[in-house]
Amino acid sequence: MERYVAFLRGMNLGNRRIKNPELVAHFEAIGLEDVATFRASGNVVLIDPAGETESKLQKRIEGELDERLGYDVAVFLRCAKEVTAIAARKPFLAAAIERSKGKPQVDLLAKKPSAKAVKEALALAGADDLMVVEGRELHWLPSVGLSETEVDMKALDAALGRGTMRTAGTIEAIAAKYCG
Repeated sequence: MERYVAFLRGMNLGNRRIKNPELVAHFEAIGLEDVATFRASGNVVLIDPAGETESKLQKRIEGELDERLGYDVAVFLRCAKEVTAIAARKPFLAAAIERSKGKPQVDLLAKKPSAKAVKEALALAGADDLMVVEGRELHWLPSVGLSETEVDMKALDAALGRGTMRTAGTIEAIAAKYCG
């Protein structure tokens, strides 16, 4: 049985408040097993005993959460092996990370973007921001904190498709705890 991590977009922001035990209960109620949450930002580890394809499982989770919570929840699934690979990627030099006031970020995308989309996204980076797209992820080292960035996040979504952002440290911690 495949272990997945479901990265939920926009959880515990604004009116979208849910406690981790409630989130676990929703995932268990739809037939998923070994469910755990990591931090209160919409990171859910699970096993799908039905063995559905990633696409079917994602659609099922999104539909069930929409019905149960009363609002649209975008879900970005990665199997444990993918999460481990994302955590292992080190696209930025240690010296660049030390110089930056921001933390390395990973934008998890629904699908691998086209070359044109990547070009558009990279053009949005500020002069001191570093961005690399690998597979279905945008790795970004912002020059400042996310709340201070001048990168147009809506334009980034428009270029690459809607995604959900996590710090690289969060991805690494999930991989270490659940995907080994």
